[in-house]
Amino acid sequence: MNTIEKLRNVAIIAHVDHGKTTLVDAMLRQSGIFRANQQVDDRVMDNNDLEKERGITILSKNTSLMYGDTRINIVDTPGHADFGGEVERVLKMVDGVLILVDAFEGCMPQTRFVLKKALGLNLCPIIVVNKIDRPNARPYEVVDEVLELFLELEATDDQFNAPVIYASGRDGYATIAPETPTSDMKALFDAIVEHVPAPKGEIDGPLQMLVSNIEFDEYVGTMAVGRVERGTMNVGQNAVICKKDGSTSNIRLVKMYEYEGLSRVECQQASVGDIVLVSGVADVHIGETICAPDCIDPLPFINIDEPTLSMNFSVNDSPFAGQDGQYVTSRHLRDRLFKEVNTNVSLRVEETDSADCFKVSGRGELHLSILIETMRRQGYEFQVSKPQVINKVIDGKMMEPMELLVVDVPDEYVGAVIEKLSERKGQMLNMNAGSNGFTRIEYNIPSRSLIGYRSQLLTDTRGNGIMNHILNGYEEYKGDIATRSRGSLIAFETGEAVSYGLYNSQERGSLFIGPGVEVYEGMVVGETSRSEDIVVNVCKKKHVTNTRAAGSDDALRLVTPISMSLENCIEFLGDDELLEITPNNLRIRKKILDKTLRAKAKSKA
Repeated sequence: MNTIEKLRNVAIIAHVDHGKTTLVDAMLRQSGIFRANQQVDDRVMDNNDLEKERGITILSKNTSLMYGDTRINIVDTPGHADFGGEVERVLKMVDGVLILVDAFEGCMPQTRFVLKKALGLNLCPIIVVNKIDRPNARPYEVVDEVLELFLELEATDDQFNAPVIYASGRDGYATIAPETPTSDMKALFDAIVEHVPAPKGEIDGPLQMLVSNIEFDEYVGTMAVGRVERGTMNVGQNAVICKKDGSTSNIRLVKMYEYEGLSRVECQQASVGDIVLVSGVADVHIGETICAPDCIDPLPFINIDEPTLSMNFSVNDSPFAGQDGQYVTSRHLRDRLFKEVNTNVSLRVEETDSADCFKVSGRGELHLSILIETMRRQGYEFQVSKPQVINKVIDGKMMEPMELLVVDVPDEYVGAVIEKLSERKGQMLNMNAGSNGFTRIEYNIPSRSLIGYRSQLLTDTRGNGIMNHILNGYEEYKGDIATRSRGSLIAFETGEAVSYGLYNSQERGSLFIGPGVEVYEGMVVGETSRSEDIVVNVCKKKHVTNTRAAGSDDALRLVTPISMSLENCIEFLGDDELLEITPNNLRIRKKILDKTLRAKAKSKA
């Protein structure tokens, strides 16, 4: 067994918005990766449009830097619970993890999730308390919280005695004592080199590499990303892919790359512990093993948690179908969804009885909405149904997924939040008065109760409430839950919405559209102020006569329509509604467009 002393592989794991990507920025800048005059964006690792727009990391990414004569391979991971699959699959590539925790917020649901996975793989942890420059930072209390979490998760003695580093990713420094800030990240680099174990393996043994990611290059094609677990890999070498179903296929390693900062650099050879990209592997999937032809020995892949939420993706059949999209057929939709499964390990796609409809299951609303938005920007046109939780039958009992929900809410709105969560079958676990007039409440609540709750929370707290949640196991079905209390305003006919029709309709509720918008019969144009649906004629024009009366021709004052984002639309959907997705439009519609047929279907039900 050989030890590669001058190499360290480490992942940065944390809850969303605790500063992982900003910390990586500071590490890259101080390692000398960038030229002195090079223009570098903030959060440089978040390199796709959706990540930049939303300010969150969605995909795990690799980078590499040199500290002295030691190469440090770093994996930046997402912090949102819905992208937990991105974290789970990359932990097999590393020997240590930086557990990043906000110096003010402390341990959050995702912190528990990622730490549990890391400890289960026996990885070496380093506790990094970030944002110690924040007002009201409480670094020592946060360290105590992390150590309590270590005890709960039954960490070993070595893991419990993890080193603690205090840092400010924004200001670019790390220290072993928060009272004495430094001017660089040296303390963090030293901790990685000293405490993260160097990779070990048989350099002279037969080749073995686990594929943990897939990347695509328009010139090179599909590339497998993984860590060499045994042996040496050379360009031009013949190898075998061990498939998940037990079959094998022969390949030739055409080109090989390693990470250097933000770039991929071509290399000729890789050895034990190296994280590399390999081309010439067109038909490879995450979790498969690349082996030497004379020693077929597949590696076990990490167990990925199952999806908890599903939606039906179907071909758009509305009256406006085919006007915007480039890819509109069931064949296009099917090919795109099954292609996504190759790289999105926590996603499931199943065919249904209909050739035009596919059941897509994921970790949560955000996980599925990111897929929808990505496909929309790529020119796909389709429609989706209301999200449904995935229940299980265990020992003859119907079990449903439960969530650990953490809500930070201003003190004056605590009563309203508790009332709403109780109505949704939530069970309070803990309530702590925080600083700055905020209270933190923890709930165990059914996953289906949180569909559509985020907008309700923002309404109840005047936009000041913050919620985070993560899967917390399965419990017996809690019974029916009323989650939507208002009906829909439905367009009466196909045409163009005009001010006169909208003016008369806005008395019935809140509108989603303004004048000049094309609508069709059965399209949802707003939300009613009551529980039942109401049909309105937003295309109705004022009757023209020769008669004029004082005051009758005053300008009509329209209330500004509600701007509905993709997430808002998904949360609003009812059981009998669909969301039409096109590159340029989002339209909520009834499954049955005709008013008479809807009434007949309702009476039969």
